[in-house]
Amino acid sequence: MTIEVVEGRSASDTRRILEALPDWFCDPAAIDNYVEATDDPRYESMVAISPTGPVGIALSRRHFHEAAELHLIAVDPGARRSGVGRSLVERVASVLAADGCSLLSVHTVGPSFQNEPYAHTRAFYRSVGFTPLEEHDGLDWPGPTLILVRPLQAADREEDVR
Repeated sequence: MTIEVVEGRSASDTRRILEALPDWFCDPAAIDNYVEATDDPRYESMVAISPTGPVGIALSRRHFHEAAELHLIAVDPGARRSGVGRSLVERVASVLAADGCSLLSVHTVGPSFQNEPYAHTRAFYRSVGFTPLEEHDGLDWPGPTLILVRPLQAADREEDVR
């Protein structure tokens, strides 16, 4: 699948993709919050576009000059396991590293909560260079949240991900 990752915002595509992923995004209020963040200028937004249209979204937020958070990444079910998520992460990392950011973090459901879809999510994050840092209960939801981190290096600045 040919994918181009570009800076852009599309609240309607964010909603469409999240609603198509009920194993991860089943809370309507959470979906509304992510859709709202898509239009919030405090978040950088990347969109993965295939020949048929947008198939992925990534939102990141810079907390400090040196550190940012991958706030959201979601890929349309029909495009999963085709490199879209990896392309989004690499593009986010590249843009952040080029601007002097040295650390990217992400939060997800922790491993002490038995859930197969989130086990796949954690495996994906590890496959794109994130390392588990710590797990906390009640951080983003009542259950366990795993914080993963990825150092951004000169190699990330040289990525030309499309």
